Amino acid sequence: MSPFHVQTPLIPSRPLSRLFGRRVWLKLDAVQPCGCYKIRGIGFACEEYVRRGAQRLLCSSGGNAGLAVAYAGRELGVSVTVIVPETTTERAKELIGREDAEVVVYGSSWNESHEYALSRSAEETAYIHPFDDPLTWRGHATVIDEVREAGLTPGAVVLSVGGGGLLCGVIEGLRRNDMENVPVVAVETVGADSLYQAVQADHLIELEAITSIATTLGAKRVARQAFEYAKEKAVLSTVVDDRAAVDACIEFARDHRLIVEPACGAALAVIYEHDSARTRTRSTLNEISDREDILVIVCGGAGVTMEQLEGWRKVLR
Repeated sequence: MSPFHVQTPLIPSRPLSRLFGRRVWLKLDAVQPCGCYKIRGIGFACEEYVRRGAQRLLCSSGGNAGLAVAYAGRELGVSVTVIVPETTTERAKELIGREDAEVVVYGSSWNESHEYALSRSAEETAYIHPFDDPLTWRGHATVIDEVREAGLTPGAVVLSVGGGGLLCGVIEGLRRNDMENVPVVAVETVGADSLYQAVQADHLIELEAITSIATTLGAKRVARQAFEYAKEKAVLSTVVDDRAAVDACIEFARDHRLIVEPACGAALAVIYEHDSARTRTRSTLNEISDREDILVIVCGGAGVTMEQLEGWRKVLR
């Protein structure tokens, strides 16, 4: 069977390059069939579990992973149930339902949805973890395969971090393409910064609550492998505030005519807000200041509209 994901555009961004003072490239995974990079790894994992005999797929998700499982399950001809927390947008729930999946709302955070989903697991059912599964990392690594195939060796990669699945996949992709020395700037929003706080504490931590509006980054604890990678020299963990993430989404829509979620805006804010007090990226960026060809993974996100972004901007001012 063909992969569920598509090869996405890799384009130079003139607006961001002029703003940042170095060439900035965009890997536009926001144009995946589900509107998000998640279909790369999730689709690969779903196909593998069904090949092994699963007749039903179960997932817990803040929105994007659930949409990817629903899409893959429909394509594979198996039933899908997605457990989402109360913070999931109506838009995201609607999109998951359009893929003929059952949507169940449970819990105030993804962690509670995750525990509930595990309790509902049964025989011949594969539980698709939204970020902590080596199969999904292997699928996500294809984003770097495509960058290499396009002939680009980036000076640094900037990406958003929720549970750490994309981070693990990108590092796997860099390593298998002989680019293991390329630094990765791993960005979270304040209030969903479980990786950043773990790095500062030098051990895995669990947030008491997710307080950021970037709810699709809302894992209270990151995958252990993501934390292990983040302790390595080539991973630079940093945070931006919600307003910086939302502003970046709005500016990106104006510059590139593409709407993305605040979770994706976190990575974009590293470029848009690189000299702003609203980010903690200055010292991080000093470490890649001599590098050209900065690659930003535009991970996307389907559960947001321009009206929501403008509404958040008003509230956050």
